Amino acid sequence: MSLTRDQIAMRVAQELQDGYYVNLGIGIPTLVSNYVPSDIDVMLQSENGLLGMGPYPTEKEADADMINAGKETVTAVPGASIFSSAESFAMIRGGHVNLTVLGAFEVDQQGNIASYMVPGKLVKGMGGAMDLVAGAKRIIVTMTHTDKHGNAKLLKQCQLPLTGVNCVQKVVTDLAVLSIKDNAFYLDERAPGVSVDEIRKKTAARLIIPNHVPEICFD
Repeated sequence: MSLTRDQIAMRVAQELQDGYYVNLGIGIPTLVSNYVPSDIDVMLQSENGLLGMGPYPTEKEADADMINAGKETVTAVPGASIFSSAESFAMIRGGHVNLTVLGAFEVDQQGNIASYMVPGKLVKGMGGAMDLVAGAKRIIVTMTHTDKHGNAKLLKQCQLPLTGVNCVQKVVTDLAVLSIKDNAFYLDERAPGVSVDEIRKKTAARLIIPNHVPEICFD
């Protein structure tokens, strides 16, 4: 069985470390805020100027003035701060974000990412993604392993316009967890019930498979 969006976010949350400043992109990455381990201190940063995002609000907690970069209502944890978007990007561009989690259309075995443009479709712009992939110390991508037509999204070389070059270290898909190094994807974990053979068939990039590939554990 492939992972749900929430399960992908739960697995990414396992990558968080105490003291991290983390930026969560729009889509699946924003769900990570719901699964931050209770035994670590992490500050979630929104590029529109909130440092210290908490989980999504309940209906009673929702405040229309408290939103993330995706215009979703959010909560703030004790110690949070609110500042201008310019200051937020100064934090990003200054290399003060330990980890960025964002979605993508394609990722290739060199660690390149294409995440903002599909030719022929209306594009509002790259947004903050360019700054995030250039300024953060570590990049994790969340995505489906294939597109809606079954085509691989993990490639030898990205076909779409690039957002960043040689910047992605890890990818968490609905089928697997993969690290990128030495010009290849390394299969670290697989979704429960998903075979190594299925992952191999749906990956167009160079894929290194160890002798034993454990299933993703959420305990």
